[in-house]
Amino acid sequence: MQTRNKIFDDISQMMTNAMGVAQGAKTEAETAMKGMMDRWLADRDFVTRDEFDAVRAMAQKAREENEALKARLDAMDAKG
Repeated sequence: MQTRNKIFDDISQMMTNAMGVAQGAKTEAETAMKGMMDRWLADRDFVTRDEFDAVRAMAQKAREENEALKARLDAMDAKG
């Protein structure tokens, strides 16, 4: 019976080690894939979300300023 328990213990230990190796390989593959994606995106000159939001805010402000100037011009035309 002792031999049988030893075999099960050995199999259990091998499975535990295999799971650890598999988890390590998964983490390494994820890191490599993220690095590849980061390089691919950088090569395409995509903007970050922060950059996009900053330009969007600038465009919104410019649009509002243009509307205010147009209203002033329309008011001047109405008087003149």
